[in-house]
Amino acid sequence: MNEKILNIITDYKHYLQLEKSLSPFTIESYLSDIMKYIRFVEEENQRDITLKDFNKTNIREFIYRISELLSPVSQARIISGLRSFFSYLILEGILEENPADWIDTPKLSRKIPEVLSVSEIDRLIGALDLSKPENERNKAIIEVMYACGLRVSEAVNLKIGDIYFDEGFIRVLGKGGKHRFVPMESYTLNILKNYIRYVRSHIKPQKGHENYVFLNRRGKKLTRNMIFLIIKDLAQKAGINKNISPHTLRHSFATHLLDNGADLRSIQLLLGHENITTTEIYLHMSQKQVKEALRKFHPRA
Repeated sequence: MNEKILNIITDYKHYLQLEKSLSPFTIESYLSDIMKYIRFVEEENQRDITLKDFNKTNIREFIYRISELLSPVSQARIISGLRSFFSYLILEGILEENPADWIDTPKLSRKIPEVLSVSEIDRLIGALDLSKPENERNKAIIEVMYACGLRVSEAVNLKIGDIYFDEGFIRVLGKGGKHRFVPMESYTLNILKNYIRYVRSHIKPQKGHENYVFLNRRGKKLTRNMIFLIIKDLAQKAGINKNISPHTLRHSFATHLLDNGADLRSIQLLLGHENITTTEIYLHMSQKQVKEALRKFHPRA
């Protein structure tokens, strides 16, 4: 491979790490997709390529080639990654135009996520045996995730210093290392406070885990998979026949806010969505529920 291109890719990796603050997994995916495209262009040309060999024609041929193997979602991700790479080259003055801008992104159908009703969330919590200390912790996890719309990664990484009891806020470390402040009502704050005071205080944290809020019995922070298993087990005990996960609590948080009159912009800020189009899926969910209500209750339906 052309040494200049290799150096550019290395510089691009540093750009994604330092300026875009993307996660290692996202960076790895971006670079992997770019390398697949470069190898494809090399195979087509049967030689080491230069920057002049990047063009809309071979990008389109590359996407056509992978379309037989990958879903529309994966194709869209690769196109987005290529656009980002070429945008970086323009930013650095290496290219004058983005050849990937001419490529159409596959149409994606929006999958409406599963949502729990308020009574189902109450049933989920009601299935906990609170005589066991770990279930006081599990109750606090569910209440905090639902009350604040947290991702499971944000819940497991919540630290004691991120809770502002007097002000009624928590500081959340979201995607890309970005922080946001989310208000928390006194009901949930008291549940969290009781867990920390009466359960967590009896656990000796292991080194490096002293500041994390949610610990297992061995003093280590919980894993995302552990919370997934907790939610699945509770759903079964509560007789909730929906395919739910910890993320369902986040979906339920947003949907219930929207149903009760919250504006989309406020929900976007609370969820930490960079783009409001991501938040708009909850608008589609509410419209779906309205249509279902009409179909179910209207005499002409």
